[in-house]
Amino acid sequence: MSANNRIPVSLEFFPPKTPEGAEKLRVVRQQLYGLKPEFCSVTFGAGGSTQEGTFNTVRDILAEGTDAASHFSCVGATKATVRVQLATLKAMGVKRLVALRGDLPSGYGAGGEFHYASDLVEFIRAETGDDFHIEVAAYPEVHPQAKSPASDLQAFAAKVKAGANSAITQYFYNSDAYFRFQEEVDALGITVPVVPGIMPITSSTQLMRFSDACGAEIPRWIRLRLQSYGDDVASIKAFGLEVVTDLCEQLRAGGAPALHFYTMNQSAPTLALCENLGLSA
Repeated sequence: MSANNRIPVSLEFFPPKTPEGAEKLRVVRQQLYGLKPEFCSVTFGAGGSTQEGTFNTVRDILAEGTDAASHFSCVGATKATVRVQLATLKAMGVKRLVALRGDLPSGYGAGGEFHYASDLVEFIRAETGDDFHIEVAAYPEVHPQAKSPASDLQAFAAKVKAGANSAITQYFYNSDAYFRFQEEVDALGITVPVVPGIMPITSSTQLMRFSDACGAEIPRWIRLRLQSYGDDVASIKAFGLEVVTDLCEQLRAGGAPALHFYTMNQSAPTLALCENLGLSA
């Protein structure tokens, strides 16, 4: 593959809950570093419930010589707690944040001093200047809690105006949704890169559960095909690889600036996709 066809790649992990999980993730990361990711991001549990695990995983990635981005959610946070966390991350050598409103833990009121991700972005910029490259979330298929597509687009614009450098999308399987979103963003004069988030398909039940929870649309033809395979894991994986490879090809051909893979702490699905795309080392 020619160098100009080489599209940048980034990877997302979640913090492991056990020492065994941490060891397994260490092996997975080593297998994926061959893709030369621009950075690896680490998620943050609802209400910051995994903060220690998130920061530890970020620390490990940095020690392994790869740029690491910490997810950073503001639900229930105060300016004082965010200030402390920013200082900790800066001291660790973190240069990139994924700033999110975040999920509310169950049974939790909407407390805290930040109501929207744009408030968090604005605060980080005011506190730390240009110390961090700030990523925000984008929703080509509209945020599940948005009042309307127009208000969702305005919420995205507010995050960019507050100081976001770039965006990563929720995963999707319809490239038209991404290109349409990009057109709407362009029409608003927003020039930050919007990077598609890519979710490999390896299990139909897990995918349905995730997608129902986060508002990602699974096109009917994909849903029916996955259901038709029943428990045939090999067929599900082969079909999933074909569908997501095709999606990535469409995105690359249409000018997507990079691809961000939701690895689910596994190496095989992302490696197989990147091999199909000619992105393997």
